Amino acid sequence: MAPRIWWDNATIDATFSRQFAIGNLPPRGIERLDQILGFGEDLANDTYWDWIEKKARKVFLILVELGLADQIFGLIDDSYDDEDLPIALDHVWRLKLTPARDEQTDLKFYLRQFHYLLKPLRRGDHTIYQDHEIIPLELPNKKHTDKVVLPNQPGKVFNRRQIALGPGRFSEEDLFLEINNIKELQNAHLLSYWASYTYRNHGYILFTPATEFSLRSLLTTTPSCLKTLEKKVRRQTVMHWILCLVNTVCFLHEGGRAHGNIKPSTVRFSTDNRVFLSDFTRLHGEALDTMTDKEKISFDKEAYDYSAPEKWYKPIWSLPTPSDLADGAALPLDPKAGDIFSLGCVILEILSFLLKKQGRPFAAHRATKRKSPGRGGAVLDASFHKNLEQLETWMTLLDDEASKKDDPLFQGFPPMLHAVTEMLAFDPLERPTIMDVQAKMREIITEMCGIPERHHMQQHDSGDIGMGPPQLSLSLLPTSFSNNTVSSTGDGTTGPPQSGNDNTSNILVNIQTTNGATRPGNEFARVGG
Repeated sequence: MAPRIWWDNATIDATFSRQFAIGNLPPRGIERLDQILGFGEDLANDTYWDWIEKKARKVFLILVELGLADQIFGLIDDSYDDEDLPIALDHVWRLKLTPARDEQTDLKFYLRQFHYLLKPLRRGDHTIYQDHEIIPLELPNKKHTDKVVLPNQPGKVFNRRQIALGPGRFSEEDLFLEINNIKELQNAHLLSYWASYTYRNHGYILFTPATEFSLRSLLTTTPSCLKTLEKKVRRQTVMHWILCLVNTVCFLHEGGRAHGNIKPSTVRFSTDNRVFLSDFTRLHGEALDTMTDKEKISFDKEAYDYSAPEKWYKPIWSLPTPSDLADGAALPLDPKAGDIFSLGCVILEILSFLLKKQGRPFAAHRATKRKSPGRGGAVLDASFHKNLEQLETWMTLLDDEASKKDDPLFQGFPPMLHAVTEMLAFDPLERPTIMDVQAKMREIITEMCGIPERHHMQQHDSGDIGMGPPQLSLSLLPTSFSNNTVSSTGDGTTGPPQSGNDNTSNILVNIQTTNGATRPGNEFARVGG
């Protein structure tokens, strides 16, 4: 019989039978099956077959694999059964599997027994495996160890993350703390915890669902699963992604959490074109020890490019009080406001993708006026936070391109670009909350773009949130920069960030109606050119 890998209870029950036993025993062994056991008062009428069938199926199957099926009778005479497994390596010799002690045979039995003692991974559970235990999972593609399938979950593929445990790394206590922190965090558009296990000084986390590509790769190459969609469906699918991402960040913020790592590589997609956010916990990608040491210490340029400006500067958003100065107090960063900025960057990438202007052209446009010194000459800085003025001109370009399209979907571009402008405000205090963003995006996509709202988009509704008070102007840039701070206005107060470039007009403004209210579909207008 060829070795089997997944000897779970279902496989054992499906394989084991009297006919199977007869087929693997010599004639003398077959005759002994129906002999009465010679021990045990409570087993006066039991036969060897009764013992094997009721108590020693796993032991018998192991012996069959080793070509020693007839040794089952001696083990039964010594009262061995499945409850004795696993048998320690230094005790296997007591089984007397061979006439003379054979350490190689003993080792084979010792290792093989773990194939019949599987501990299946189950949803919501953490399992601890010992060194020689068999972990019941497989790699669909051996080149990609981050995806696994489980025999007890047919048809499902999971993302697996590996985390090194030990001094200077994660401790087991840290691992369990992180697991308990995220295991109940389940959302239709989050790469959510499914199960976990520890094995040989490593922790492993299974997330679901498995994803196939990221926004980062999408900006370079359109996958076939998206490319094959009819044009209108493809455009609507991409626009749906925006609201799904907004809803997911809303879910996190309403639960008192911030994502803290929104960038194209953490926006993931499945083969059926559903979008997911990943890497919202230390148990995601940043903790992978499959990275080389060089990669671990290298600068994360993508995180730099898409993170909020306050992560890299120390701005003063209001004049400090004397007590603040005396205490040396600094305004704490708001990670939720940082999420809004990063999400705005991602949405702008998606809108650029819809107009086929994503990737290098956008990055090159951002970096045209910004170079950072470095070895070998100036290095282009294409970060969003360093090139806010360039973002304004880029959005003007997108606005003009969208106005040339006949598809009603593009009617939503002006208000959506306006919403992104608010999200990309330099001052974190000027950015909208995620609930405001959610209300705006939902109204734009469903009413102005004419895209029906899908059921999963209705989750985490924050109630009837209006579009906010009309604003006469918006700008991404602060009043001025001085030693990485924002200076106050001339009258001694600090105002909202405003552009100092008269040649770059604000892309979108709210137009107030006569009664001071705004009407959906009429509150946005293009200005400048």
